[in-house]
Amino acid sequence: MKQDKKRIHMLDEVRGLAILCMIVHHVFLDVGDVLGLQWGYDIFDALCTVQPVFWAVFIVISGMCTRLSRNATKRGLIVLGCALVITAVTAGIMPLFSFVNCEIYFGILHCLGICMIITGLAMPIINKIDYRAGGAVCLINFLLTYGIDKGTVFFGLVDMPSELYQHNFLAPLGFHSNSFFSADYFPLLPWLFMFLFGSFIGKIALDEKLPESMYKKRSKFLSIVGRNSLWVYLAHQPIIYVIMLITAFIITRTV
Repeated sequence: MKQDKKRIHMLDEVRGLAILCMIVHHVFLDVGDVLGLQWGYDIFDALCTVQPVFWAVFIVISGMCTRLSRNATKRGLIVLGCALVITAVTAGIMPLFSFVNCEIYFGILHCLGICMIITGLAMPIINKIDYRAGGAVCLINFLLTYGIDKGTVFFGLVDMPSELYQHNFLAPLGFHSNSFFSADYFPLLPWLFMFLFGSFIGKIALDEKLPESMYKKRSKFLSIVGRNSLWVYLAHQPIIYVIMLITAFIITRTV
């Protein structure tokens, strides 16, 4: 954050809670993948109905923080660099150790990194637009394009041209063929609009017009997780895998 601004601890805490919810969601998937237990898949699938809420909260807060950032473009390049490392590990290294269906070609970090870069470069324009109008337009566009990666828009009422879904080079935008697979997938459409929505309403935070209660720290743990969400996200999957592999080894030795 810019040094002359008060820290909004509630944003850190809510972002920390959102990232922990994502991690819990991933844990159940790993229970199925690594331990081979069906109930892990069952719980993972059940949580998929509410997980987009936490994704949206996390992305909106990231957009708000971009409005408060000293250098959003630089931050975006760092996040995108971390995302490319994840792609190299999951698509190039993990398959060598018999980990399948773990490739991440355009996940949450890829999406956030590019959103930060785009927003950082567009900030001079964003600053000139009324935040209420800009936020409303972005929110409407998010709702209208949600599901575009499934081939529909306008809440599933309109089918997109099938020609857009014959190849995979437009997968970052949400257009891909049936052969495309990414274990974590966040296309720019519609999520860029949700990020920009956060950036626009971040004007309220920039002007320090949020409720005073949002500047008070309530949970030191959630605050720390929220402030270090990038590194927590990068570390959680290797740690979970190691725990699951140790658990699987113990189970096989005791059976």
